[in-house]
Amino acid sequence: MMILEHMLFYASEKYPEEDEYRKYITEHGGYWNAYTRRETTIFFFDVNVDNFEEALDRFAQFFIKPLMSQDAVLRETKAVDSEYKNNLLSDGSRIYQLHKHLSSKDHPYHKFSTGSLETLETKPKAKGLDIRLELLKFYENYSANLMHLVVYGKESLDCIQGLVERMFSDIKNTDQRSFKFPSHPFSEEHLQILVKTVPIEEGDHLRISWPITPSIQFYKEGPCHYLSHLIEHEGEGSIFHIIKELGWAMYLEAGETTDSDSNEYSFFSIGIGLTDAGHEHMEDIVGLIFNYLHLLKEDGVHEWIFNELVTIKEMEFHYQDKVDPISYVINTVSTMRLFPPEEWLVGAALPSKYAPQRINMILDQLSPETVRIFWRSKKFEGSMSSAEPWYNTPYSVENVTPAVIQQWIKKAPTGKLHLPKPNIFIPKDLSLKEVHEKVTFPTVLRKSPLSQLWYKPDMLFSTPKVHIIIDFHCPLSSHSPEAVIATELFVDLLVDYLNAYAYDAQIAGLFYEIYVTSAGFQEASVKDYQNFNFRQPYSQASYYVSLILKDKNWPAAEKLEALSLLESDFFAKFVPHLLSKTFLECYVQGNIEPSEAKSVVQEIENIIFNAPNSLFKSMSPSEYLTKRVIMLENELKCYYQTEGLNQKNENSSVIQYIQVHQDDAILNIKLQLFALIASQPAFNQLRTVEQLGYMTSLYVRNDYGVLALQVVIQSTVKDPSYLDVRVDEFFKMFESKIYELSDKDFKRNVKSLIDSKLEKCNNLWDQSYFYWGEIMAGTLKFDRATSEVAALRELKKEEFIEFFDQYIKVGAPQRRTLSVQVFGGNHSAEFKKAINEADPPKTYRITDDISGFKRSRPLYSSLKGGPGRITMD
Repeated sequence: MMILEHMLFYASEKYPEEDEYRKYITEHGGYWNAYTRRETTIFFFDVNVDNFEEALDRFAQFFIKPLMSQDAVLRETKAVDSEYKNNLLSDGSRIYQLHKHLSSKDHPYHKFSTGSLETLETKPKAKGLDIRLELLKFYENYSANLMHLVVYGKESLDCIQGLVERMFSDIKNTDQRSFKFPSHPFSEEHLQILVKTVPIEEGDHLRISWPITPSIQFYKEGPCHYLSHLIEHEGEGSIFHIIKELGWAMYLEAGETTDSDSNEYSFFSIGIGLTDAGHEHMEDIVGLIFNYLHLLKEDGVHEWIFNELVTIKEMEFHYQDKVDPISYVINTVSTMRLFPPEEWLVGAALPSKYAPQRINMILDQLSPETVRIFWRSKKFEGSMSSAEPWYNTPYSVENVTPAVIQQWIKKAPTGKLHLPKPNIFIPKDLSLKEVHEKVTFPTVLRKSPLSQLWYKPDMLFSTPKVHIIIDFHCPLSSHSPEAVIATELFVDLLVDYLNAYAYDAQIAGLFYEIYVTSAGFQEASVKDYQNFNFRQPYSQASYYVSLILKDKNWPAAEKLEALSLLESDFFAKFVPHLLSKTFLECYVQGNIEPSEAKSVVQEIENIIFNAPNSLFKSMSPSEYLTKRVIMLENELKCYYQTEGLNQKNENSSVIQYIQVHQDDAILNIKLQLFALIASQPAFNQLRTVEQLGYMTSLYVRNDYGVLALQVVIQSTVKDPSYLDVRVDEFFKMFESKIYELSDKDFKRNVKSLIDSKLEKCNNLWDQSYFYWGEIMAGTLKFDRATSEVAALRELKKEEFIEFFDQYIKVGAPQRRTLSVQVFGGNHSAEFKKAINEADPPKTYRITDDISGFKRSRPLYSSLKGGPGRITMD
């Protein structure tokens, strides 16, 4: 039960102060959360190592003697209702609940899975129920015999075992039985159906689903691994390759439902993103899928395909990147109720037993007799006959008999379907190369008028991996909305062109990505921009903050207009111009010698610059692109107020952005320290006490090296102007906390920040990503953690308070604030009132002419030099 998950965080008999657990974790550099799945609830946290024992004790106590005050229950009921309302216009939540709605009413799967004021307050009161007492009854299910615990620490195993025995032994064992679900949640009326439904966002989608025997019962055989590998394959002869060539689909995914953690029931699904043409050929696509399933049956199970999968899975498992401890404990505890102890660390990751009968068993279950087809499209608007009760999702249900499916099979395209060929990219030698170069930080290994190569060998992770990152600096790529759109489309088409060949390489672990955006074809790009209107208000607010602050950032509306007007002639002429001026910024890190890194870049230069009739030409330093940020004015608060683009969304949002400085070690640590100290009190005051909105956060924001403090709230109950006032009131209230900060608490918070900075990168990618960020920003502070830790150790409390007085405090002489306010459907009247109010002193209202405002403001300097001119201080 989700509300119980929320309630356990509040307090316990041993730690009765409300929010003590969350406050302690946050103040000591940690993170806490929990989530509820169909059959389980998982609680987790991490914290600085020196505070682990006390944090663990607080964690244990809400499983021993939690306190659930009536007042806290009422507040958390509103929080759950806020979470529910946040998702009312989420297509993912809506379609998930529709799947559940179309199931047997006496099966637990059918139930509403979130909660609302109606289910947690109105209906219980009508039945004479006390929700707090019901929570306490349900809490009896938290019995030790049904619980699993994973503890990850630096201490010895004996020490950790002692901590667990001492802290968790008082959890009651009431010998509860694990609930057994009554088989599958579908009766005959819920099978052989075609469900049409209308989404919130643009874009057509098809999902074909079957109830299956949970493959967790056969985790050694991995039948769903085998089938999903073939069904979602993207190489020649695959379902996707054919429907993509026909212009019917943008993506295809297949597999067992990812949120299934049940031994009792599961689903296998195929999801397809349809083009407009694909929408018109839905029956052909379904017929093609059943043709492919028939091919798999006729052709039989192939041991060589299974062996390839085993090799790939073993490679992925044994050479997986180290994950952070919190992910490790979540992954491990999730396996403990499903697998025997010897498999807890592996789970279903390593199928090893070739069992064609198991694969055929699941394959036989993917039949017309048990199919459920969900078809989502705006084209169905106005023609639906029913509505799902919790999200009001319109839908209709039609019968699709096996005879109908047979008709679709007969008219579907079939000629090109075949199984994939053996994968030539699976590596046979994963031994490490002996790299003699010992380099602590990235260094410039090679320069030319065409490129610059940064290089760092792996000296830490000992993994047979290399990361190669290349940034193509093309001045024409962002000089207008039309150029941005044409560049995005060029990248989309390039990725699509490479897909069939590169898919096998990606399966074998040779990952590549080319991006400006992650959209598909032009049609996908159009829908992506159209769907901007359906983003959550907090996401729209974040977009407006970036639009206002960042130079050369074009409005989504202008890009959508440019996309709708884009013609093939313009595109054909633009691409040669786009590539005519290019400089390559390259970074190579991993198990690779310097000479090999050089040869990679030299080969790339030869191919793209020196090939006959090459479009690529070198770029002059004056053409180098820089990314810059608007500088706000001291003691001035800028407002931007706008209506949410989807007034059906009841939520409103405010982002208060306080711009502080451009990258500077001393100011960095002061700002980060303030965010560490203030984040949990802000959450507690604005979310828990004032109940302003489920989504509430305070954190440091970084735009091209310009750092700021940012507070985000999304709310259905209060309008953004009110929320903005409450944020200011929080900072005023928090002044006394800063001024009265004891030396002990100051040192504790400083230590917590130091500990977090001294944490090493978990894997090669994390380290590469950090260094590449420094290269792209031009800051080149590869020893950032060391220098900032040194500055923290010298920081005095008086200097920190002075920073607060100068930059953060309401009315501070160097406080530079931007408040972006998005008014949702619940607050349209407040919007009309707000835009007609007189501006308070020391404020500036940004009108719809955002470009004009940007032109009136100075810019921070760029930290990055021109091509080939980047040097380290």
